[in-house]
Amino acid sequence: MLLSGLRVVEVATYIAAPASAAILSDFGAAVIKVERVPDGDPYRSLYKMGAMPTSEINWPIMLDARNKRSIGLDLSCEEGRGILLKLVAEADVLITNYQTAVLEKLKLTYEDLRHPRLIYAHVTGYGDSGPEVERPGYDMTAYWARSGLMHGAHVAGADPALSLPGMGDHPTSVSMFASIMMALYRREKTGEGGRVTTSLIANGAWSNACLIQAALVDATGFRHRERWENNILANHFVSRDQHRFVLCGVQIEVDWPRLCRVIRRPELVLDARFATSDARMLNGRELTAICDEEFAKLDMVDWRERLREERLAWGPIQTVQDVAADPQMRAAGVIVPIEDPEQPGFETVANPISLDGVEKRRPTRAPKTGQHTEEILNELGYSSERIADLISRGVACGRKA
Repeated sequence: MLLSGLRVVEVATYIAAPASAAILSDFGAAVIKVERVPDGDPYRSLYKMGAMPTSEINWPIMLDARNKRSIGLDLSCEEGRGILLKLVAEADVLITNYQTAVLEKLKLTYEDLRHPRLIYAHVTGYGDSGPEVERPGYDMTAYWARSGLMHGAHVAGADPALSLPGMGDHPTSVSMFASIMMALYRREKTGEGGRVTTSLIANGAWSNACLIQAALVDATGFRHRERWENNILANHFVSRDQHRFVLCGVQIEVDWPRLCRVIRRPELVLDARFATSDARMLNGRELTAICDEEFAKLDMVDWRERLREERLAWGPIQTVQDVAADPQMRAAGVIVPIEDPEQPGFETVANPISLDGVEKRRPTRAPKTGQHTEEILNELGYSSERIADLISRGVACGRKA
């Protein structure tokens, strides 16, 4: 596989940094996940939190710890840190998202761990400089709220929507993956490793860059209006069988006649109330009512075919259950099987990167906390007696549920 032989050590939690290591593992990298003792990565408990989907299956760790080996270490003691140093000495990449103050306390900064070929990858909440570098950052706060996305996405008069789990972390993990690959490319050219970073706040701003750029030139006038005031070609509707969908017609002069043909109302094209973009906006409430009435006459299967025939861009507004059952997700390789002899039949979400001719690893089950502690310590030269002693004293931990 493309990244076979690449050795990665992950000292991270919640979610962007582990997810970037998962992408590396998908392309063949050997990832060792270093977890806290005795209970492991706190991310393992996310599915037990309030408002999370309930299951006996630990679905978060299934997603972002696939293909990895797990070792449990107490990094606050010299022996535990010494084991990590041995792992890092053999690693190509170290990935962390610990706050700088924590890294300094544990002596795990880039300066502490660097060796000539090491890529030290650090995901932060708010970047490397400025008064808020030590502020705890999660995707809800640093990515979604701080970037303006939370404010910009809500409809006027409604409460801003909270972010979904991992909504900013997983896009940020792709940026981290890209940063690591750039550093590896540089290492190929120079023989030298180095430190790479990305942050939740930077990725949130990049996701909202169009409107931020508008603000940077003092552009004004954008606001989320009530539904009937919006461009009819970028509106949402409900079919007779209660399926909601959204149109996205950006070629206005071409897409407006297409919409009229879809709803079988060709006379609206030349209707003075709707003949121009300005007229449609001025009479938006009336036009939306007409479209609502027409779309309520047929089931979604019929509208799907008409929209396809007219090549009008649209999308179903799907629940996560709809997404999980969506055949296109499987046809496009977005949802893929997990290789797990103990619990066959599960699937997961693939990373969004593909290269022609490059095979991705079929995802394997996530490890239990400390599942590979003895195996990894043995590879580092520790005897069985020494390993048992380290585990008994809590320096390391073996397999846990």
